[in-house]
Amino acid sequence: MHYLLLGAGLQGAAIAHDLIHNVDDTVALTLFDRDPAALDGLAGRLDDPRVRTVAGDVSDPDVLAPLMDEAAVVISAVNYWFNESLTRLAVRHRAHFLDLGGNNDVVQRQFALDDQARKAGVTVIPDCGLAPGLAGLIGHHLHAGFDACDAVHLRVGGLPRDPRPPLNYMLVFSAQGLINEYIEPAEVIRDGEPLTVPPLSELEDLVFPAPYGLLEAFQTSGGTSTLPLTLAGKVRDLDYKTIRYPGHCEQIRLLLDMGLTSSEPVTVNGTEVAPRDVLAAVLERHLPTKGEDVVLMLCSAEGTVGGRRLRRSLRVVDGYDAEHGISAMARMTGYPTAIIAEMLARGAIDAKGARPQELVVPADAVLSELAKRGVKAETWEEALG
Repeated sequence: MHYLLLGAGLQGAAIAHDLIHNVDDTVALTLFDRDPAALDGLAGRLDDPRVRTVAGDVSDPDVLAPLMDEAAVVISAVNYWFNESLTRLAVRHRAHFLDLGGNNDVVQRQFALDDQARKAGVTVIPDCGLAPGLAGLIGHHLHAGFDACDAVHLRVGGLPRDPRPPLNYMLVFSAQGLINEYIEPAEVIRDGEPLTVPPLSELEDLVFPAPYGLLEAFQTSGGTSTLPLTLAGKVRDLDYKTIRYPGHCEQIRLLLDMGLTSSEPVTVNGTEVAPRDVLAAVLERHLPTKGEDVVLMLCSAEGTVGGRRLRRSLRVVDGYDAEHGISAMARMTGYPTAIIAEMLARGAIDAKGARPQELVVPADAVLSELAKRGVKAETWEEALG
């Protein structure tokens, strides 16, 4: 089965690793990236004759078209702003398409292609990965286990194993994507009504097992993905918050309040620059990108089963894979994406059109496959008064 993977960065490398090492021998994988050095490096690490590389620009349809013609599934691990045009091209060339998402407006434009995808006989699943992605899939899965569900709460964070100032953070995905999460409104359900709340709001404390202990969580955009629409009228409350070490939210809010996350240009020594672009460059220069990281996830749902009030929770603590040099964030983003891609390729997901993943992807199967890769989920339930 032929896969076309767009992007040979951190997440792309994890997706490629999973497809080559955890799918059957029928896999053929084309890696596409604008950076020949990145392609050569990834192909060298994979060291597999089933892998080939093509260098090019994802904004060039003439280069991508023949590659999509031969692919059963196209996986986008490039910046979110390319995903709408890539979706259109994949549908036109009758290939299934999935991506890592990250922007609600782009995702809505992808869903507007539902009719074209159905007619082409292919499936489009935006917002795969971790959050958006796996977190929402698990949230919907927990919700479905109740006779009546009142609330779904999603908490996820990618953190350095050993935090260092000034932000106690490391770049585990693109700086621009990170800024996007911090500045766009977050979609929630409150008292049964879908609405938006400001990013960096509703700060709360939460505790994870040692050595992490006390942490903080706050609203960021994109994490709920399509859940507010899927669960509208079915739950009273739904929200997603990002987990960070204590004090991070206040530091980021200062950057936002000073206008350093703005895309509106300012003139410096006669040159117009966007503060956001400068901030992204500074973050990339000063924040670590290597070293051990951890992904923390806590998803819970509350409701009634057989007349009993319960809270059901699922927790994941996943760390850096030193053997293969794959970060926890790349594992938790790339592996679910690769698993869904493989399901599409073999027809285990047979739902044509542009579809929210929680409605078409079997959560139990994804969690089972992740467990085979060493990503273990701890689940428990507790009675509520």
